[in-house]
Amino acid sequence: MTDFTLPEIDYAAIGPLVVLFGAACLGVLVEALVPRRLRHPLQLGLALVAVVVAFILVVRLAGLGLVTAGGSVTIDGPALFMQGTLMVFGFVALLVIGDRAVDRQGAFVAQPAIAVGSEADRRQLEAPGSTEVFPLTLFSLGGMALFVSASDLLTMFIALEVLSLPLYLMCALARRRRLLSQEAAVKYFLLGAYASSFFLFGVALIYGFAGTVDFAGIHDAIAASMMDRLLVVAGLALVVMGLLFKAAAAPFHVWTPDVYQGAPTPVVAFMAAATKVAAFGALLRVLYVAFERITWDWQPVLGVIAVLTMMLGAILAVTQTDIKRLLAYSWIANAGYVLVAFVAPGQVGTAATMFYLVAYGFAVLGAFAIVTLVRDADGGETPHLSRWAGLGRQSPVVAGVFTLVMLALAGIPLTAGFTAKFAVFSAALSAGHVWLVIAGVLSSLIIAFPYLRVVVMMWLSEPGESTATLEVPGSLTAAALAVAAIATVALGVVPGPLLDLVSEAAIFVR
Repeated sequence: MTDFTLPEIDYAAIGPLVVLFGAACLGVLVEALVPRRLRHPLQLGLALVAVVVAFILVVRLAGLGLVTAGGSVTIDGPALFMQGTLMVFGFVALLVIGDRAVDRQGAFVAQPAIAVGSEADRRQLEAPGSTEVFPLTLFSLGGMALFVSASDLLTMFIALEVLSLPLYLMCALARRRRLLSQEAAVKYFLLGAYASSFFLFGVALIYGFAGTVDFAGIHDAIAASMMDRLLVVAGLALVVMGLLFKAAAAPFHVWTPDVYQGAPTPVVAFMAAATKVAAFGALLRVLYVAFERITWDWQPVLGVIAVLTMMLGAILAVTQTDIKRLLAYSWIANAGYVLVAFVAPGQVGTAATMFYLVAYGFAVLGAFAIVTLVRDADGGETPHLSRWAGLGRQSPVVAGVFTLVMLALAGIPLTAGFTAKFAVFSAALSAGHVWLVIAGVLSSLIIAFPYLRVVVMMWLSEPGESTATLEVPGSLTAAALAVAAIATVALGVVPGPLLDLVSEAAIFVR
């Protein structure tokens, strides 16, 4: 009889994952067993506490470098930094979600398609919101944390599905615009399924070449093999396609505008900040750990994709009249800026990428938090840009915060966006890729126009009858806006501490 030995697991090292998945499972039980009127405070409190505890555990693991869970999970500098970033973004996003989930005019609450007439309709409007969004967020956040620390392609694929499936469900929760939301969820699910298929087929090809799916094993197999590398290059191309879909890089970006427009805005805020961290964190690990030996094969291709992504996102953003679609194309363009750093040597490119993800994440969280506050006469969101004219005169503070994050996304000096773009462009210059920097500067000039157009409309246009109303932010949303604004200014004025941290953390362990 063959002895079966369980793999050694360092539970302290995977503590953040255990906390997130454990809290998510507990949240499912709360959803099933706790009375409806008590669910929201309990679910929100559980989710926030879980994220804070997970973040504390990540900080306590700083400096650790090991491979655990039977060789499936790596705990090193990039993994811990990405996990910590995910916890911070998850906490801020949960604040916005928490406010909207109890607001009867908010994104998550069922609204009848006809005027409210019956007592049942009135009870439906007064009922608490969709509290299932909290355990779904924790499941997705746990999948992202595993995604950036996976040591082999199969574990990474499992993490990809764990982070994706809750997002598909969360995109369908905007019941005020139910059909648009469900259409967005279906599009995201179908295209996500195709991307996962490409990823899995690539794993099969790589296994056929290397005889393993472990990153260290793939690295050694490429170094030792004298065979034609066509098989492994084809496998890598398919795996990268699956990852670039999550990052919304061209030409795998087509789902982004429709999903952003139809999904609940707080969910989009979480997706825009956290999913990008997970996608690029996993891409860094795949390219710099498993496929470092064939850098000359994938770097030129990623450079071309970066230029295509930057230009396409910037040009199409100019034509948008919906703020959520504008931010969607902004997300696409910013994916291109992140890819610029991938042409730099490993540690330099990794550090620039991690800094950019942090700076962009805070700005986009603040932007979408404010989008949730712009309302029409019926209390629903109104993202059309024509309705934003003159909003600066209604609430100078909120409009000022939105102006700040728009300037950051445009890369204006003294904001986090400028420092982040300087970091990735400097990394590309250090590798001698001047053409990428030129393309990045040109796309930055183009995409600055739609950002500044929104700012001008808010402050210099006269309010009209069609002008929307800026809702007073709840305490949770106000806290999220404060965090986003402070981080955006701090990373633009005093970026040194974070730059030092990413430089120290940008070392992978095999």
